[in-house]
Amino acid sequence: MSRIVVDPVTRIEGHLRIEAEVAGGRVRDAWSSSTMFRGVELILKGRDPRDAWVFTQRICGVCTTVHAIASIRAVENAIGAKPPPNARLLRNLIIASQLVQDHVVHFYHLHALDWVDAVSALSADPGETAALAQSISQWPKSSKTYFAGVQKRLLGLVERGQLGHLSNAYWGHAAYKLPAPANLLAVAHYLEALEWQREFIKMHAVLGGKNPHLQSFLVGGMATPVDPDEQAAINLGSIARLKSLIAEAREFVAQVYIPDLLAIAGFYKDWAGHGAGVGNYMVYGEYSEGDSDDAPRFLPSGVIRNRAFTEVEDLDPGLITESVTHSWYDYDAGNGADLHPFDGQTQPNYTGPEPPYDYLDTDAKYSWLKSPRYGGEPMEVGPLARMLVAYGRGHEGVRDAVGMVLSKLGVGPGALFSTLGRVAARGIETLLVVEHMQTWLDQLAENMKTGELRIHDNAKWDPSTWPADCQGFGLHEAPRGALGHWVRIKDGAIANYQCIVPSTWNAGPRDASGKRGPYEAALLDTPVIDGEQPVEILRTVHSFDPCMACGVHVLDASGRRLADVRAV
Repeated sequence: MSRIVVDPVTRIEGHLRIEAEVAGGRVRDAWSSSTMFRGVELILKGRDPRDAWVFTQRICGVCTTVHAIASIRAVENAIGAKPPPNARLLRNLIIASQLVQDHVVHFYHLHALDWVDAVSALSADPGETAALAQSISQWPKSSKTYFAGVQKRLLGLVERGQLGHLSNAYWGHAAYKLPAPANLLAVAHYLEALEWQREFIKMHAVLGGKNPHLQSFLVGGMATPVDPDEQAAINLGSIARLKSLIAEAREFVAQVYIPDLLAIAGFYKDWAGHGAGVGNYMVYGEYSEGDSDDAPRFLPSGVIRNRAFTEVEDLDPGLITESVTHSWYDYDAGNGADLHPFDGQTQPNYTGPEPPYDYLDTDAKYSWLKSPRYGGEPMEVGPLARMLVAYGRGHEGVRDAVGMVLSKLGVGPGALFSTLGRVAARGIETLLVVEHMQTWLDQLAENMKTGELRIHDNAKWDPSTWPADCQGFGLHEAPRGALGHWVRIKDGAIANYQCIVPSTWNAGPRDASGKRGPYEAALLDTPVIDGEQPVEILRTVHSFDPCMACGVHVLDASGRRLADVRAV
């Protein structure tokens, strides 16, 4: 049995290490370790809760708005603030545009190269690529001339030695199955997606002033004015601009992303049998369709156990805990304790080896991520969890889209519980959300038409109106999954703050009972053709879309070197 180390896992945000034991060409055991320390929770103590969202938004430069909205919701929940309807709609549009852009970027720029051999594209016949493209969609750029131009552009990069990250990959690996014309198609759309996402995310500039790290959030609502008669506000011109961006995004997702996903997945149907993971799924729910606390959400909340996606339980946030048995933290109650986030602690204590080192002591503490659990069980979170829960809840759009994808791939529902299932679920969700964004924009325009221009609830802005001691939580379905912020406020200041992010749920280490986290469980039985080039491990890990920067942050006041990082 050999031990494979992938460190760092690249094409993610942050620093992730995977160690795997491989025997007989299969992964027999695996360990997920985040090698950066989280410090933002400590930075927030003693600060004004109304400022927390500004700090937490800096947890990550990729996820950006997600921590802002979770933080705002946590403080609002604690002090009893109620945002007006326009604030809800503006937030829905902001976080939906974040999700759509994030999913497209993940598919093309973070995950596609696990399946696409970019070098093979150089040997493709552009005419065959055009024929393939025209057979799967009506995208207007799908001509022989266009693909020949992309191929020439790629060849120029090769000849000038300017391939960048494309120059350091497992090209020619036996696990790649796409024919050359399909590889050229994927490379062309890889480049197109770079241009598209840059334009689409201008929605954040319109709604929030900038991207990343929008400036328009406020506890109690939004700071973005809504007024059809004001130039420096969301007016009719802004609505028209947003409508155009949404329409362009809908076309790109429907005509490029989804056809590419189905075309590529068709060559990798065997991956419907790999990467199943823990089989438990949790969703907080997102996109409120009304202003009452019990208003339905476009994507419903719920919990699924043992892959029984027709039996969805109601979510109980009180069942969420974190343990640190295998994490570089200490709890006052003992490191075997399970703490609810309201009682959570962030007390770092690194006991791992001094770098450089060959392997971690995985029988002891081996990660800066904690181990979140729901009712004592590990939970997978993310697009697959959201689509499974929505399917189980009877969401008509999800059921139709899932049925369409499974039918086109010629696989059964069991294929969803896999690496391939995560890839497909992300595409399905993107299509559903981008199609629904116009509904929220229309509602915002209708409010402006009727004179409903409120964007903020001022009743709870003054700390003198708050309880002397209160607590609250903010739940959000970020692109990568269930994100929660928990805050305790005492005498107008933050007394304690805890975040449990999607990649903590998915990438966390074993708990006190030895139960693996979702990454670790999903890697079991993964085929590995070449231990020196473990692209198969990357396929499953990348299917979760890791974001270690959200889970932990680097901090070492003494300047000690924590790790050596190389690009792979």
